[in-house]
Formats: sequence, C-alpha cells, structure tokens
Amino acid sequence: MLKVGLTGGIGAGKSAVSALLAERGAVVIDADKIAREVVEPGTPGLAAVVAEFGEDVLLPSGGLDREKVGRIVFNDPDRLAALNAIVHPLVGERMQELMDAAPDDAVVVYDVPLLVENGLASMYDEVVVVDAPEEVQVERLVEHRGMTEEDARARMANQASREERRAVATHVIDNSGTLDDLKAQVDALWETLTERAAAKKDAAE
Repeated sequence: MLKVGLTGGIGAGKSAVSALLAERGAVVIDADKIAREVVEPGTPGLAAVVAEFGEDVLLPSGGLDREKVGRIVFNDPDRLAALNAIVHPLVGERMQELMDAAPDDAVVVYDVPLLVENGLASMYDEVVVVDAPEEVQVERLVEHRGMTEEDARARMANQASREERRAVATHVIDNSGTLDDLKAQVDALWETLTERAAAKKDAAE
C-alpha cells in the first residue's frame, strides 16, 4: 500500500482534495474525524472521558460538549494529557483497523493538518500539500467559516508557512482556481499515486 500524507494550511482546501481523492478510490484516514467518532454517545471512549472529567462535559443530548472539554484542557497540561491518554490509543486502534482492511495496492491518504509542524513527513511515501495564496485563505475563512480577518490571520500565523509546507511536498496542489481546475489536478495526482501503489505492491511480491 502507498502511504500518502495530505496537508495544507487552514482555508487552503485540504478537505476538498481529501473528498475528491476518496471519490476516486483512496482510503482516507482522517485523524480528527476518527477522534470525534471514538467519543460518540454509547462508545467506551465517551464513557472513559466522563469517568475522567465528570458528567458536566455532556450536552443535554448525551453527546460530548467539545467546547467545555476544550476550555478545561486549554491551559492545563495535566488535564490535556489525561484526555489524550484516553483518545489517542482509540484513534490509533481505529486507524490500524482501516489500514488492515485496505487492499495491498491501496492508496491510503492520511489527512494530517499539522504534518509539517509535527515533523511527520518522513512517515509517508508521498506528501501532498494543498496550497493557496494567503489572501485567498483569509477570504475563505472570513466568508465560509465566519472568522474575522484578524482571527484568520492569527490562526494562519500559528501554522507552518507556505514555504515550509512546500519544502516537504512531493506533490503540490494549487487550489487558487476553480473547482474544475482542482479536479483536473487531483485526477493527474490520482493517476500518479495509483501507479506508485501498484509498483510498490509488485516490488513487495
């Protein structure tokens, strides 16, 4: 299987590329999404979080109040460590299950927002960076996520720079154009990735 790390700055359009790759047959492993799934109502994960943090972290619906948990752990390293000790192993198990279920010639795409910041590029056979000019990122965050321009720029300043991301990329997707432009780039990328995956499977046999 071919392991692909997918990353990009906030507002660059990583989620759109992830969805397009999934449509084309990629096995997409989204750690953030899995982290939400392992603490859904009725899961052992949620029960463990409630045992650690108390019933107060539940919404009236029985789901986890993420904002409240976020406030509890934000400035408290010990509480954050306690939360991570519950969630991270569950996420790891689920990611392993998805990998084990994938065929030998699969293209497995790991959606990793902080790939560059956490120095994870070497874990992957290929690194795909979704890139867009900073002004485009700001515009999208203001329009689609309701952020102020100041908030958007502050969030971007806390992430790796475009140059740092591009430096570790084996493929760069330019998402400053139309959706058709994006799809054409993803089609070309998919062709390359499937060829690499097939070659890797053949080499292993």
